[in-house]
Amino acid sequence: MLCQANTELRRNLGKNVVVIGLAWGDEGKGKIVDLLAEQTTAVVRFQGGHNAGHTLVADNVKEVLHLIPSGILHENVQCFIGHGVVVSPAALLGEIQQLERHGINARARLSVSQGCPVLLPSHAALDQARESKAAVDRKIGTTGRGIGPAYEDKSARRSVRIGDLYRWDEASGAIRETLDYHNFLLEHYYQVEPVDVESVLADVQRFSKEIKPLVKDTTTELHKLREEGANILFEGAQGAMLDIDLGTFPFVTSSNTSAAGACIGTGFGPRHIDHVVGVTKAYATRVGEGPFPTELDDDAGKALAERGSEIGATTGRPRRCGWLDAVALKHAVAMNSVTSLCLTKLDVLDEFDQIRICSEYQYENGLAFRGDFSDGGLRGVKPSYIDLEGWQDSTEDCAHSEDLPAKAVEFLHQIEDLVHVPVNIVSTGQQRSATIFRDNTLFQ
Repeated sequence: MLCQANTELRRNLGKNVVVIGLAWGDEGKGKIVDLLAEQTTAVVRFQGGHNAGHTLVADNVKEVLHLIPSGILHENVQCFIGHGVVVSPAALLGEIQQLERHGINARARLSVSQGCPVLLPSHAALDQARESKAAVDRKIGTTGRGIGPAYEDKSARRSVRIGDLYRWDEASGAIRETLDYHNFLLEHYYQVEPVDVESVLADVQRFSKEIKPLVKDTTTELHKLREEGANILFEGAQGAMLDIDLGTFPFVTSSNTSAAGACIGTGFGPRHIDHVVGVTKAYATRVGEGPFPTELDDDAGKALAERGSEIGATTGRPRRCGWLDAVALKHAVAMNSVTSLCLTKLDVLDEFDQIRICSEYQYENGLAFRGDFSDGGLRGVKPSYIDLEGWQDSTEDCAHSEDLPAKAVEFLHQIEDLVHVPVNIVSTGQQRSATIFRDNTLFQ
């Protein structure tokens, strides 16, 4: 009887879906989360900080979000920031105010975990000082917003968490100790100006009062929604190849960007996840430093950058461009248990007479690739390509599978053959309508 009751309960539950990028970020996750949010009750951010940039376009209005989940544009969707996210109160309030100027009442639908570590101005100062001092070949290409140092303090158990701010006597003392430590490093090791302790304390106290109505036990809230049968969408930041453990170390971010991070960063149990949607561009891009086996330094690379408007949403830096890397993609699919692929920016390839997909790596000395995706493991790697004939026909804003050129469909099939996962969603432009759903059963 108990087994039957559990089966009936599971039948009545909603679907819980994780959306992650499968490369080095900038895959177009924001648009996909925004689209899928129409079918959900809640969208949850589970890692990273305001170093992520998700660009959304709705009714020709562009929003760039850094902390707030991409579901915020839907008036019936609740948005959660899980405890795996490091939160700058100043950045969060700035983003809320930006949305309010555009007529979106974010405060009414946003909940922030009491367990989020607080990102302080001294974290950003350390980030920038460290990058400035690093040797040229050791610069990470960080955004300089303090994400790495904030996660370091979390691992060292120095973090003050958002929920701590409402015990101000304790919190102010802990913040003061952390700032003293940071200032010692800034002054005596990096030899730059320290931050003003009293000014930081005053700002944090002021910001904490303003965000207090948003601070919740988000883990309990999410499980309550799950038990009520809600559809819940988990949104990653950055991309799988920037995962601190599984990416191109050390040229990675400071958190677990993989699908497993959705559980760690929210307290949501892994058995409750139903699907993992992996988002990848039809080609490859990377912002910042680090290995990039298919990078192009030729006219094709320039054409990808120009046609794809490849400028970082957070950094404003030009993105490096290359052909789709199916070796790295297959690695990302495997480590994230991806159940379906979403391919973005297909239309960027419309004018190419030849399109290439990297199908394997070999080292320059002829040895086979050993599956090591760290910086050291990718040194000397030489990509081998499959060459496909381009379709040279417009797919821009295409919304139906039957309207795709035959050679574009062949391109999709080749990707599916290489990574063994179906391409169920194809994005052909910035607008919501410029999307093809080859299978739209995620929440069924």
